Amino acid sequence: MRLAVAGCCHGELDKIYETLALAERRGPGRIDILLCCGDFQAVRNEADLRCMAVPPKYRHMQTFYRYYSGEKKAPVLTIFIGGNHEASNHLQELPYGGWVAPNIYYLGLAGVVKYRGVRIGGISGIFKSHDYRKGHFECPPYNAATIRSIYHVRNIEVYKLKQLKQPMDIFLSHDWPRSIYHYGNKKQLLKTKSFFRQEVENNTLGSPAASELLEHLKPTYWFSAHLHVKFAALMQHQVIEVEHDPSAPDSLEYDAEWLTVLRATDDLINVTERLWNMPENNGLHTRWDYSATKEAINEVLERLNHDLKVPNNFSITAACYDPSKPQTQMQLVHRINPQTTEFCAQLGITDINVRLQKAKEDQHLCGDYEGLDDVEGNDSGEDPSEYNTDTSALSSINPDEIMLDEEEEYDDSIVSAHSDVNTPSVEPSSDQASDFSASFSDIRILPSSMTVSSDDTSGSPVCKEGNSGDPVEVGDGKDLTTVPLKRLSDEHEPEQRKKIKRRNQAIYAAVDDNDTA
Repeated sequence: MRLAVAGCCHGELDKIYETLALAERRGPGRIDILLCCGDFQAVRNEADLRCMAVPPKYRHMQTFYRYYSGEKKAPVLTIFIGGNHEASNHLQELPYGGWVAPNIYYLGLAGVVKYRGVRIGGISGIFKSHDYRKGHFECPPYNAATIRSIYHVRNIEVYKLKQLKQPMDIFLSHDWPRSIYHYGNKKQLLKTKSFFRQEVENNTLGSPAASELLEHLKPTYWFSAHLHVKFAALMQHQVIEVEHDPSAPDSLEYDAEWLTVLRATDDLINVTERLWNMPENNGLHTRWDYSATKEAINEVLERLNHDLKVPNNFSITAACYDPSKPQTQMQLVHRINPQTTEFCAQLGITDINVRLQKAKEDQHLCGDYEGLDDVEGNDSGEDPSEYNTDTSALSSINPDEIMLDEEEEYDDSIVSAHSDVNTPSVEPSSDQASDFSASFSDIRILPSSMTVSSDDTSGSPVCKEGNSGDPVEVGDGKDLTTVPLKRLSDEHEPEQRKKIKRRNQAIYAAVDDNDTA
């Protein structure tokens, strides 16, 4: 089975599908799935544009709305996660995942599905320590803080994913797992992006939450985005081949273990700004293990009549953009999506948006975003987490942080991290791991199959189809981990750091430097 992987899509679906068609003409066969690693931008109308955390001049309709309206249909099954530049009000309708258009499936805040026996998981958003332990409290209309905090990863999603025990084939995240740079061509990375040096040396580049998931899940492939670096040979058509079950149905399916975890953790959902920790075996919680038992999985299967096929129940929930009739004052509405209603009813869990609407009525939690002309200022206004997860400050200035408004085109770098579940892990040196804090487990070990020689003169191999030592080749034959990484998240930057416009702001200027990576 052939899979194409894209980084930040930014709504350019027409161009992406045209590129896939070209890859199919040049390649050995058709592409079965397109995986997108965030910044998908499922923008349906002008109201959705106002829910993107970018300044007004970067709000463009692009081409997704044509697939939403039915004018066009995705030629290949497309599965994506959310990033930090999304129509957040649209994706919020589907916290557990669902169709945003025919043949285009969103994995939700976190999710796992199967296609032809291949297990695909993902987590949406980027890591910011001060929001990590909060609930999913944001809802439209957003204010200047919640329009950013809504896409920040929460501990509940990481906790759910860590209950999984069955092998994971492919996993998607938007920002990079922290420490990944120690297992690739670090020398080349620092030669290309010298301003990463202090973060790399302090081991603070990337997401510690993603790093923890990488160690726990040990997927065969891990793909991330969040970068805007031009490596055309790797970016034009990122296609891999994976083993699949030829007897499995040719349709998207729910994952039984993941559904069982969702059902078990339903009572843990928090829709407030209250900081909280996930249950653990410390004597304070009556239950801390929410992993799926065989009995619980069977109960879920019975609820679904042993039919795990994801229903093709896409429905339009908001007016679609009409180029001939612009509606710049379209009202923002917090909607309940019938897909989510059906899913929750079938599984016996509560729609997060239903809880949010009740909380909004009771406590008026959601602020008003209407009337804001720009998105800037401090991130969420909250004090940092009591856990010291953000430990370094950049001492150098990014030479790419320049005004490049004329630069219109871009490519997104993608990395793949292969690991063998039967291979023992290797501990990074103590100075690399010294900044890991009590908010995460002490495990920050990445698989030995990702290690490289001490001189870092070559990239580590990424194994094809789970075979150790067999590199996946794409484009010009370079393996995936030779791709230079760009900063994922600057949650550790001091407030006094000079604000300078970044290269990728020429594409989508971020709300503040903290969320630009």
